[in-house]
Amino acid sequence: MARLLVALSGGVDSSVAALLLRQAGHEVHAAYMRTWMNEELLPLPGECPWEDDVVNARSAAEKIGIPFRIIDLVRDYRQHVVEYLIEGYRKGMTPNPDIVCNREMKFGIFLQRALNDGFQGIATGHYARRRDNSDGSTDILEGLDAKKDQSYFLALLRQDQARLAHFPLGSLQKSQVREIARNADLPNAARKDSQGICFLGKVPINNFLALRIPDNPGPIVNASGTTLGFHRGLHRYTLGQRKGLDIPSNKDNEHYVVIAKEIETNTLRVAFDHPADAPTLYTNNAHVHSLSWLNVPVTNTCELDARVRYRDPATRIQFTPDKSGGAHVLFHETQRGIAPGQILAIYDGATLLGGGVFC
Repeated sequence: MARLLVALSGGVDSSVAALLLRQAGHEVHAAYMRTWMNEELLPLPGECPWEDDVVNARSAAEKIGIPFRIIDLVRDYRQHVVEYLIEGYRKGMTPNPDIVCNREMKFGIFLQRALNDGFQGIATGHYARRRDNSDGSTDILEGLDAKKDQSYFLALLRQDQARLAHFPLGSLQKSQVREIARNADLPNAARKDSQGICFLGKVPINNFLALRIPDNPGPIVNASGTTLGFHRGLHRYTLGQRKGLDIPSNKDNEHYVVIAKEIETNTLRVAFDHPADAPTLYTNNAHVHSLSWLNVPVTNTCELDARVRYRDPATRIQFTPDKSGGAHVLFHETQRGIAPGQILAIYDGATLLGGGVFC
């Protein structure tokens, strides 16, 4: 049996993860990662209920009968996640702070804090599975609940992180997790799942960015070069976006979408959402950089599976590594709205191999 520190968020998933580990005989402690301060979000409208999260996490730990603590990671989180988010949007990219949070914070600094305190690993409420191999290495697999599988968010983890990570919920359906929580009379058994970017809660991303990136208005231009209106700043838009453009369509049942962001000229290009009208929005080819592998790196051209976004189904790809540490990706099916900065998660069947960042 192991001495494990569970990252307790206040939600039902991490609470059930802690409960299952304790029932299995492990020595389990719980910790809430404080990564953001409400006062830093003021005066933004919206809800960032970290105080409520702490109350729920502490109550769940007491019910389970395990020690509970709060670990203050605000400064580290600001440095490793918030600045990454802001700089990404400032450069016209579409960053994924949740994936970076897992690599740098939860399975990075939080894990190291746990090891320094004598724990042998950490556990989370992710819907993913762990597989220990005969050679001593560890793989991460998709969660069995296809609707809740969260392996995508673990795509940039390393082998040293995976070996020390435990995912008790990976073989369960969400409905089973709720039932376990109800049967154990956990105080958060019926609590709704959190939504949105990890540290913002219900605060809209554009409201947050407005306080950190000044508006830089520029033209909105269609494919023929006609200026249709003006945008407030390229950081407010991503490829494929339709809402928030505030430009009228001259065709019935047709809507403009973003097809390109030209940083050099501060121009937002739009077109109607069809491959013929918006060829740059649809593609079968992409390039990724900063590849990260969970176990054995892929060094030769091969057929694999991949996810472009969390909710997207897996799609077949031809993966061709290059000498720069990146790779060319040929999708078997046309993809829409691949934006620089997004994360590609790479799989071999149900096994998560790693991930890379779209150029």
